[in-house]
Amino acid sequence: MPVAALAGTATLAVGALSLPAHAETARPHIVVKDGKTQPVFSYKDAIREKIFVETKVDSDGDGKRDRVSVYLTRPKETNEGLKVASIIEGSPYYGGLHDTPYHPADVTDYPRLAPWTAPSGPPGTPNYAFPYYDNYFVSRGYAFLAADTLGTGDSDGCPTSVGPNEAQGMKSVVEWLTGDAVAYDANGKKVEANWSTGNAAMAGKSYDGTLPLAAAATRVKGLKTVVSISGVSNWYDEYRANGGVVAPDGFEGEDLDLHAKVVMSRKNPAICAPVMHDIAKKMDRVTGDYNRTWDDRNFAKRAAHFRASVFMTSGLADWNVKPLQMSLLWDGLKKAGVNRKLWIHQAAHDDPLDVRQGAWLDALNLWFAHELYGVRNDIMRQPKVDLERTPGNWETHRDWPAPDARPVRLGLNSNGLGKPGHGTQHLVDDPSRKAEELAAKPDASDPNRLIYLTPELKESVKLSGTAEIKLRAAINGRSPYLSAILVDYGTDERVSGYVRTSDTWCYGDSIPTDQGCRAVRKYTTAVSDFKIVTRGWMDIRNRNSIWHSTPVKPGQEYTFSWPMQPYDYVFKKGHRIGLMILATDHAYTLRYPAGTKVDVDLRGSTLTLPLTR
Repeated sequence: MPVAALAGTATLAVGALSLPAHAETARPHIVVKDGKTQPVFSYKDAIREKIFVETKVDSDGDGKRDRVSVYLTRPKETNEGLKVASIIEGSPYYGGLHDTPYHPADVTDYPRLAPWTAPSGPPGTPNYAFPYYDNYFVSRGYAFLAADTLGTGDSDGCPTSVGPNEAQGMKSVVEWLTGDAVAYDANGKKVEANWSTGNAAMAGKSYDGTLPLAAAATRVKGLKTVVSISGVSNWYDEYRANGGVVAPDGFEGEDLDLHAKVVMSRKNPAICAPVMHDIAKKMDRVTGDYNRTWDDRNFAKRAAHFRASVFMTSGLADWNVKPLQMSLLWDGLKKAGVNRKLWIHQAAHDDPLDVRQGAWLDALNLWFAHELYGVRNDIMRQPKVDLERTPGNWETHRDWPAPDARPVRLGLNSNGLGKPGHGTQHLVDDPSRKAEELAAKPDASDPNRLIYLTPELKESVKLSGTAEIKLRAAINGRSPYLSAILVDYGTDERVSGYVRTSDTWCYGDSIPTDQGCRAVRKYTTAVSDFKIVTRGWMDIRNRNSIWHSTPVKPGQEYTFSWPMQPYDYVFKKGHRIGLMILATDHAYTLRYPAGTKVDVDLRGSTLTLPLTR
């Protein structure tokens, strides 16, 4: 279709520009106004069909190529000659979840795995109603494909926490839209996407926001753009940190294998038991070392392979898919020169549809129109970064972290943070105590942590980027962890949550089985004396490399250096910046027996903060 010449301000018909006026009105066409496609098609009357796309992998080992189950919704006019672009949300969640035991977070001898038996059947019937892209975009001239990732829902194969087979599964769905893969209906009849323009996007949140990155890394033709909301760009940094086994917030004991077991909603799931056991072995929960299994799932590393542009979002309060996932991918895309856009909000593992409602849909409409239909609008001329500084107050920036942020090195000393110190200070690990308790009284001594404070700030300063800690220390005990936590001390009203209200709002079209409405969410605030801003962890045995563990000699001093999670935060005038050092971080790391002693040599220890005003 001749869409490249479209302007963004007039009302135009995509694909009809060269036709006489009477032909334009007779042929179904996509309408563009102000750079966005308009709702001119019926969602209620859309064609809905189930197809099965054949892949080139056999991940369940049954001797047959795996097939991806796809629930497809497209305007009925596609049966009358209209060709449309496609939006795909691949997901393991359509088929439901199994209740799977978490691995123990408390360690007595070495990290152990929870016993597991494959379920006897799927947890329920697939439900494709939760995405919102169909409710909004089908009427605006797009097909929407809800694809069960391999091993889930009505698909064949085995789930692998977005391993190479799942990437190939999503690649095959895109290839079907370009005519390079085969699909069948439930009766085994071939189905062609003769309505497809060959241009596709992938979009989704969390796991659904990770599959697009995996597909983009395959360089599949036809995948023009991906929208990754709280997506995992490197699975190692989801479940490990500098060699240490860590958990997503609120999911102690979760690991790579458990995520695959939970979503294994396919029929006859027992066929995938060998695959689950293989993941559990290769993820190496004992040493925490990086290896081939993790490298296969490092999509940020493969950003240079992306042909697709990337629109990504991340929550500063998201300690499930932590801020590092956003930062790694953003840096990789920037180095590779990939077209990209970033929204950073103050909520947690939340969707920008809730955080910014109509503004998010407008931005997506502009983005998809530009990338999938070639509409010349201003989306690529807008600032690359939108950042929510406080609830509802958004800033725009040309990049992130702030280009004018500069590293400020602070020494650890007996009086706090600032000048280099001398002498040795000590802590004894107590894994039963949580970081919030240990941080609550910074001016009091505590045997289980060390705290270093700046004087009250004379003016506000902004942290933008990655804080780094260097610690000269001797360790004697069972725990291999060192943890660093950055704290804002000063009484203030702060965001305390992001909650569902009793109000609803409607963002798109509805049918009885798929409503285009959802609950309104809002921020809550509370007055508090401090806030944990960011944190970071390391396994001291990986001080030289995440690929290999090297034992430490008890009582011998080493230099340990590691980053905290990237962040963006304003420390206000009159507040104090605090650094808390501990061994076990109760909510995130494994918990070895109490008693590990950490002796910190102040002379060789520093905190470096990327700061700007």
